[in-house]
Amino acid sequence: MASKKSFVDFVAEQLRDAGTISSRRMFGEYGLYCNGVFFSVICGNQFFVKITPEGEEVFPHLPKTPPHEGAKQWFLVEDLEEREMLTTVVEITCRSLSQGRKPSF
Repeated sequence: MASKKSFVDFVAEQLRDAGTISSRRMFGEYGLYCNGVFFSVICGNQFFVKITPEGEEVFPHLPKTPPHEGAKQWFLVEDLEEREMLTTVVEITCRSLSQGRKPSF
């Protein structure tokens, strides 16, 4: 099932405290960027975040699953109402990615 733009817009709004959030259609789904850093995909109206060592350390409880068949594992973030946690996971992930560290997916 393709993601709805209204869901993407909702997620972006929930993440507004993390920085400038933008989205781009990618292969029928969406990629999310924070301050220009690609950190997330939305597939099937589910929010996935790249796994980084720092993110894994702070959020070991987040489930890991591929966003689509054949993909590597990403964090699946299901609690989209917890804005403080969402902001923190995005900030940690983007900081790690912008420092040139490779995600551990």
